[in-house]
Amino acid sequence: MKELTERQKEVLTFIAEYISAHTYPPTIREIAEYFSISVKGAHDHVTALKKKGCLKQTDKRSRTMELVRDSSEVETLGCLEIPVLGTVAAGQPILSEENWDGSVIVHRSMLKKNKKYFAVKVRGDSMTAAGIMSGDTAIIEKQNTVRNGEIAVVVVDEAVTLKRFYKESTRVRLQPENSAYKPIYCQNVRVLGRLARILRSY
Repeated sequence: MKELTERQKEVLTFIAEYISAHTYPPTIREIAEYFSISVKGAHDHVTALKKKGCLKQTDKRSRTMELVRDSSEVETLGCLEIPVLGTVAAGQPILSEENWDGSVIVHRSMLKKNKKYFAVKVRGDSMTAAGIMSGDTAIIEKQNTVRNGEIAVVVVDEAVTLKRFYKESTRVRLQPENSAYKPIYCQNVRVLGRLARILRSY
């Protein structure tokens, strides 16, 4: 099987995230609009992904293409199936749903080697200045420590939130990226991981 080009990897990831968010695939025109390319260009990328075994389509009707979802096939394509573990707040901390809520497909080239990942759906608007919008899917690299200034998923008083992390002399500051929100100051924080990527469907 031929290796995917960088743009093909991006198109495949977009299609996978779109299907995850909507339960049906995007149209060729929606792919073209998302990547600011021509409809023919989008069609060519989809055709190439079919030839390389990443997509399958039973007929030529709109919204009938399917992602290759079998885990062994996903692995062969150089992709990872990352579990979505509920919702995280990008506003005031809210309880995360600690249960499996589907998965997203991401190409290995977009992630670090030998790292473990999970995904969460973002709710709230406190991180908009960092380009994180409500409805986005955040891909999180699992780790229990982060550097100052990194965006992290943390547990505060049994609630889970996504904020920029700062360890100060006597406390931890969880800094929003929206002037309408105030920082959260706390003593006991459990870090679940750092933000690796944001996936978005329009």
